[in-house]
Amino acid sequence: MESSLSESGKLLESTAARREELIKESREVIALSAKSIICIHNSQFDEAKRLQKLASKNLGKLRELAGSDLVRYLVSPEAELVEGSVVLALSTNSQLPSKKKLMVESGSYILGLLDSIGEMKRMVYDTIRRSEFERAEAIFSTMEKLYLLLLPFAVYDHVINGAKRKLDVARILIEDTRGTITEEARRRELVKSVSRLSQQLKSNG
Repeated sequence: MESSLSESGKLLESTAARREELIKESREVIALSAKSIICIHNSQFDEAKRLQKLASKNLGKLRELAGSDLVRYLVSPEAELVEGSVVLALSTNSQLPSKKKLMVESGSYILGLLDSIGEMKRMVYDTIRRSEFERAEAIFSTMEKLYLLLLPFAVYDHVINGAKRKLDVARILIEDTRGTITEEARRRELVKSVSRLSQQLKSNG
């Protein structure tokens, strides 16, 4: 028994050390992905790609460290990488990345996609400010489609921790964005109507 306890103690000590290292290094991956999103919003796409590649490389090392027993500690950094990759793809008119391409777990992929909806809302607002209304509509359409595709996963909230809550947040974000899109569409139509009326008055004058 003493031998078994000694062996168990060493194993648990090693596991605890790996866990601490995973938590520490995961923060770096999360920070890299967050910085890449900032670069994307500033149109620094090359730097965003560099940061995401570095984050992906570091994640590969963490997967080896995590093994099969500590893989749950990779959910947050993986989800952050997914979010950044989706935002970059949208910003560069590229195809949205697959789970296989990003080499992440299913739960991380779904959570990352849900998080990206918030960034899409920001993109919609930014494009409207730049008077790129058609682009804003296209991004909003992607938001809606993504939400509808992810909605069925709410039933797996007990497996994918936080999925239902993020879906609820996504629904609110989409409704807020829909209101903004509708208001902007009405404003643009009013401007067109005023312009047409002005032209008619000039013609009649």
